Amino acid sequence: MTAREEDLAGAGGASDELLDVVVIGGSQAGLAMAWHLARQHLRFVVLEAGPEPGHTWRSRWDSLTLFTPAQYDALPGMPFPGPPGTYPTKEQVAGYLNAYAAEFGLPVRLNTRVTALIRTAEGFEARTEDGVFRARQVVVATGPFQVPHVPPAAQELDGSVTQLHSAGYRNPRTLPPGPVLVVGGGNSGFQIAEELAAAGRPVDLSIGAKLPVLPQRFAGRDLFWWLTRLGLMRVSLESRLGRRMSSRDFIIGSSRRRLKAAGVRFRPAVADAGERTVSFTDGTSLDVGLVIWATGYRSDYSWIDIRGVIGGGKVVHRRGVTDVPGLYFVGLSWQHTRGSALLGFVHDDTAHLAGRIAAHNQIGDLPSPGIQAGREAQGAEGLGVRS
Repeated sequence: MTAREEDLAGAGGASDELLDVVVIGGSQAGLAMAWHLARQHLRFVVLEAGPEPGHTWRSRWDSLTLFTPAQYDALPGMPFPGPPGTYPTKEQVAGYLNAYAAEFGLPVRLNTRVTALIRTAEGFEARTEDGVFRARQVVVATGPFQVPHVPPAAQELDGSVTQLHSAGYRNPRTLPPGPVLVVGGGNSGFQIAEELAAAGRPVDLSIGAKLPVLPQRFAGRDLFWWLTRLGLMRVSLESRLGRRMSSRDFIIGSSRRRLKAAGVRFRPAVADAGERTVSFTDGTSLDVGLVIWATGYRSDYSWIDIRGVIGGGKVVHRRGVTDVPGLYFVGLSWQHTRGSALLGFVHDDTAHLAGRIAAHNQIGDLPSPGIQAGREAQGAEGLGVRS
């Protein structure tokens, strides 16, 4: 606990006073938001459910690295350590986030999961097991990848079949011996299938729609050098091009050809399952003993007890500003641009929200300029990581 956090903490574990802002979530989006709030000299706290800032990075599979080179991975005020052109590991990202919080003395309260967020006459209450945090404004920075999604077919398989979501995968050595069926045609599915094949495992990869493939490097430059130089990382969701870009995912740095060369057998989408057999949409089937579901994540906002914020499972917002005065979101996929949920590009959205928060403090409630349903990740993970 930092000295600043100790000043905020009361005997019951929560602040006894009305804070200016509570930030819920202590990974890259929440920490970048906190940096701006500290510069405004506001009284705030960051509530993080895990044991350290950005703890979810350490829980991913061992070989995971960022798609973005180190020079594109900095949060505001502190460069990401590492030579340009290198791709940070998950451990380096987690270490950077911890160092970032310490460098700026950000008031991050760890192991503090928010179980309910309600609106009050004075603002909001964030309820936790340690007590209640009261604030005039709240920023939700819990990210787009919250609850692992497994399709219903998984429930039809026999208990003797080993099943896990990609969130629980670490490396080939931790798996039982034998062939593996990987289900999911996004980046995670491709990466895990390739790693298993390289370890000598027989691998089948089940995919639905074929996603476009982008090379990691082109003409001697990294993909994100091109995306940044061409202005594509700043294309807004509100533009025609942004809407087209946001409607599809991409495979980065891999391809069907490369996986086939490694011995991976491709299957169409899963149609059904029963006992120890998985059936596919082309009428074929496969006997399985081990299945990895690389089938993405779903958001869970059941703890937000405020009307008009969530519609159809998605946040209703315009660039993170909801129709509830003083309530904001940051770090959502395509919240404003392709970079909204990426480590080194979240700064633009946090700077925008910092301006809204400052204005709210000065002149009271500001209406949101035209609310829309924010897109959130509903399947394959986005452009942030690779193996």
